[in-house]
Amino acid sequence: MSPYLVIIPTYNEIENIQRMIDTVMALPKAIDLLIVDDNSPDGTAGVVKSNQSKYSDRLHILERQGKNGLGTAYIVGFHWALERKYDYICEMDCDFSHPVDQLPKLIENCENNANIDVCVGSRYVGGVVNVVNWPMGRVLMSYYASKYVQFITGLKIADTTAGFVCYKRKVLSEMGIDQIKFRGYAFQIEMKFRAVRKGFKIAEHPIIFTDRTAGTSKMSTKIFREALFGVLELKIKSIFNRI
Repeated sequence: MSPYLVIIPTYNEIENIQRMIDTVMALPKAIDLLIVDDNSPDGTAGVVKSNQSKYSDRLHILERQGKNGLGTAYIVGFHWALERKYDYICEMDCDFSHPVDQLPKLIENCENNANIDVCVGSRYVGGVVNVVNWPMGRVLMSYYASKYVQFITGLKIADTTAGFVCYKRKVLSEMGIDQIKFRGYAFQIEMKFRAVRKGFKIAEHPIIFTDRTAGTSKMSTKIFREALFGVLELKIKSIFNRI
């Protein structure tokens, strides 16, 4: 078993899943892959299971009964990883918006530096030039959303909503993942906020973020609203030491 794991939540990713499996398995660093599938009606889970004999002990799947949100998928995956003693646990989307070839770099930044506990694949280190195929309006909304989160929370991270992240095992063991409240993209903010509150050090690694070319985005107004107002809730709770 590898000491490295990447967790990818899926819902209706039939157009991407086979290529994603093959791409992760072909990386020069042997990184195990856990798919957490929310009962995709398009057969995503079936594709994963059909590949398990080919990729032996490196490809795994957890199947859930319904579409229960990004945050809960990751928390289930984190528990699975901790039970199996993985040392470096990563998260990534299935749509190839996150550059798979940079996954080893996130791990190496944590593995080779005692002062880095979490490494974020960041779109916004140095501005907004690292985002491809998004309309400018969406780029600016995302960029200034991160600025808003920085202002409210005090996080010194350029890409606070990033979902391409590597955690050292001790971070997930000690930060209280079962206390994570948010389920959408605010989950990513809360994870970083709680890690910093626990004294862990976060670094950013610049990436080129490319919008998906296959499948359908899971972003919604509800998810955006959760992130917008959830940040205020996180800050208020932290003032009263409730987080």
